[in-house]
Amino acid sequence: MNGAEILVKCLELEGADTIFAYPGGASMPIHQALTRSKKIRTILPRHEQGGVFAAEGYARATGRPGICMTTSGPGATNLVTGIADAYMDSVPLIAITGQVPQDMIGRGAFQETDVFGMTLPVVKHSYLIWDINDIPRIVKEAFYIATSGRPGPVVIDLPKNIQNQKAIPVFPETITLRGYDVDKRASDKDLLEVVRLIQKAKMPMLYCGGGIITSESADELLEFVERTQIPVATTLMGIGGFPETHPLSLKWLGMHGAVYANNAVNEADLLLAIGVRFDDRVTGKVEKFAEHGTIVHIEIDDSEINKNKVVTLPILSDLKYALRCLNDLLAKEGFKRVKGNAFTRFTPWYEKIQAWKKDKPFSYKATDDAIQPQYVVEQIYKLTEGKAIMTTGVGQHQMWAAQFYNFDKPRTYITSAGLGTMGFGYPAAIGAKVACPDREVIDIDGDGSFLMNIQELACAHIEKIPVKAVILNNQHLGMVVQWEDRFYEGNRGHTFLGDPEDNDRIYPDYTAICKGFGVACERVIHKKDLIPALKRMLASKETYVLDVKVPYTEHVLPMIPANMTYKDVITE
Repeated sequence: MNGAEILVKCLELEGADTIFAYPGGASMPIHQALTRSKKIRTILPRHEQGGVFAAEGYARATGRPGICMTTSGPGATNLVTGIADAYMDSVPLIAITGQVPQDMIGRGAFQETDVFGMTLPVVKHSYLIWDINDIPRIVKEAFYIATSGRPGPVVIDLPKNIQNQKAIPVFPETITLRGYDVDKRASDKDLLEVVRLIQKAKMPMLYCGGGIITSESADELLEFVERTQIPVATTLMGIGGFPETHPLSLKWLGMHGAVYANNAVNEADLLLAIGVRFDDRVTGKVEKFAEHGTIVHIEIDDSEINKNKVVTLPILSDLKYALRCLNDLLAKEGFKRVKGNAFTRFTPWYEKIQAWKKDKPFSYKATDDAIQPQYVVEQIYKLTEGKAIMTTGVGQHQMWAAQFYNFDKPRTYITSAGLGTMGFGYPAAIGAKVACPDREVIDIDGDGSFLMNIQELACAHIEKIPVKAVILNNQHLGMVVQWEDRFYEGNRGHTFLGDPEDNDRIYPDYTAICKGFGVACERVIHKKDLIPALKRMLASKETYVLDVKVPYTEHVLPMIPANMTYKDVITE
């Protein structure tokens, strides 16, 4: 077999069924081998960035590694943003890049870039293959590294001459990586201390992040909550890790999170932080975050412990193991599992939280005709009964989707959180739909974010991927406009996306663009037309775009300004 065929066989052995791959000179042999694969579907994105985001969508929806591939040079550099995005959000990703022949490396050859060196800060690991006989071992290692411990992206750079060489491959059944230990287990002593802290607490809170989802620990978390009766707030990455319709859910906290969630986390006397990294969008001024409470941090990545916030009790552990052990300890200590709404352990604390909920819920001002973006998300939630997989771009629409849709299952809110990458939503929806063809997948996007990877309409149409997109079109870079209004006296610094010679014209015309791609699209301007249009979109069995005109004056509230505290929240 030649090197390209060995690579494809290795992917098949790892269970790969889909690869998002854009061909070029340095990766052509691999594409030729892929045409002969009976197990792997090769999907052609229309831009390499679209391909890596689609691979991320696949990975985030399933937990399995997403796979993307490009040629060398500009193809590889177009992957870098997506690789960084996967790194920030702990997404398992295999990024394969063709490379110029070995004897041309370092000589400034046509379409040569040092993708190995360029991606070093934003990968979990990377390989430049120098021997055809190493391909089977490296691919097996790459999949293991990408999916074990704290997941992340792995780059495999493969020179073209090795793709064309021939060898008799030996496929390893097991691998050993010296120094790479992902079997992190909390000690009984530390876990027993957690139980003792819960027994003494009067106002405890759970602060849960994306680690709950990546470790597949949602069921264990639910049992832990129903035994301890401790309320839960998630991060943006943790959305869906705990059911948001559960009576102990406070939805999510942070800059645009629920007022009551931020209040509860910051005023708790015991904060159990599980699978989180104390991100600045959650903590605000970090030295003031949860400053009066005892903080326990359970986390699998020791580099995150005491990095942003020094805690009282750090516990290095796989979350699933830690939660299972805690549930066993709680059962022995007489903590019975309580379902429904019969929670009595911290009654004064619940009453305080309920008062906060009543005082400052997520809300917006209703209108007669203009379509409020929050209203759009609410109607999508009602029509899908909360069962859809939602992806988003980045901006105001991303926050509204999280605020006004209730997510009860993991891997149903797919968003670029840590890197905040515009253009993520639509290709990620394609990847999620490929991974979950029987699920409704909807991209809630902004006009600025959607435009950044609009070429993937062609991918969705040609590949017959019936993904839906709802554009909340305010003709502006909405989140930046909001900051301009709040902190720059409303002075516009190049944030208008429409036609300056005709402010009333909706520009660009997404209905015309979609028609060119062969994709169904309709525009909605009046409130009375929204629900019928949403029903038509959801009933369609094909790729569909809904362009909804919304006011650019609407702000995402609540809002805690950067580096401020929960007490500085803006709600009006």
